[in-house]
Amino acid sequence: MASRIPTSTSVTESAVIEAKFSAVWHLIKLENFSNFWSALKGSEFVKGASPDTDVVKWTFQDGTVLEVKQEEHSAIDHYITYSVISANPELTYSSVLSTVRLFPITSGKHEGHTFIQWSGSFSSDADAGVIEDAKYKRREALADLAKAAAKL
Repeated sequence: MASRIPTSTSVTESAVIEAKFSAVWHLIKLENFSNFWSALKGSEFVKGASPDTDVVKWTFQDGTVLEVKQEEHSAIDHYITYSVISANPELTYSSVLSTVRLFPITSGKHEGHTFIQWSGSFSSDADAGVIEDAKYKRREALADLAKAAAKL
């Protein structure tokens, strides 16, 4: 009988983006993630979703397709929270809830830039491989965001 390796079921990655807060915040819309994240081939609203619900289809370069639902959005506190509601191929875990949160840096050597944090809370059936993959995908996406923001 194989035993699972105990692991945290959450991941948080962060970065300082050397761009103005307002420019970076403008990029953080689920339907626009493919404008900066090189792992995505496309991102678009799902037609036929409830008018009260924002559902976006993310198509990755490797052919994986996720439908993500915006669960929460705050233009005051500058964050979005989303969940994966469908995946092709199917995920190896039951659920994940992710939040992208931005903060303006108001003093110090990074004053005028943006601090960003991208977290994910996975269901308890997510294994260490899932958590590691999420960590590296977030790091790559944050690096891609920094490149995109530098062009603004």
